[in-house]
Amino acid sequence: MPDALGYRLKCGVVIPSTGTVVETELNRMAPPGVTIHAGRMFIERPAMGSDAGFEALLEQVRASLDTALRDVLSCEPDCVIMGMSAETFWGGVEGSARFVERVRARWGLEIVSPAAACRAGLERLGVRRVALLSPYPPKVDEQVTRYFTECGFEVVGVKALRLGHARAIADTPEVPLRQALRETAGPGVDAIVQVGMNLPFARLADEAERWLEKPVLALNAVSFWHALRRHGIDDRFPGWGSLLREH
Repeated sequence: MPDALGYRLKCGVVIPSTGTVVETELNRMAPPGVTIHAGRMFIERPAMGSDAGFEALLEQVRASLDTALRDVLSCEPDCVIMGMSAETFWGGVEGSARFVERVRARWGLEIVSPAAACRAGLERLGVRRVALLSPYPPKVDEQVTRYFTECGFEVVGVKALRLGHARAIADTPEVPLRQALRETAGPGVDAIVQVGMNLPFARLADEAERWLEKPVLALNAVSFWHALRRHGIDDRFPGWGSLLREH
């Protein structure tokens, strides 16, 4: 018997316990009959102002991922999105594939990887030259750049916000994000990709596509697009970027 509210798709998502944006944005995007259910990865030390600090945060994510998956899988979702993007970019294409395979081997689950979703979105849009907008320290940006380069894209620039705390990502106001987008959208940029899923960005990305006249991929929106399309839901709706609106 189908779920009374999630009768089309029950979508799980695992997110860091410090995160407040991913679950909120996914709930706002969800079309009728699609529901969102979160498991949380406990983050005790959320400082990430340095490469070493972020790697320590990533170790906390890895240590608590199985618990978060265990919890969210108890509601029997149809799919699960990884709601923390850096782990899915780590180690380039091979590292990303290993992450997906580890989850499959442990849980029998094909997790929705934000890195793979973004790759699929860029390929659908037919773009090759991308610029990145990131809240992360330099080593993470290097890993994201490596992933896209190995996928055959050219990363022509990185706009780094350099936020020092995991919770501070969600506190980022819109004005500096607008300025960052204008600085990122230079000549030769086919599309802008935003990473860091706790950044409140999906609505702004949709708006920015109109005044920048190019795709702006918000990672929460592109991950949700990928999850919906992989499960046969082809709804197209405005407000969350060109992939959900047109593809």
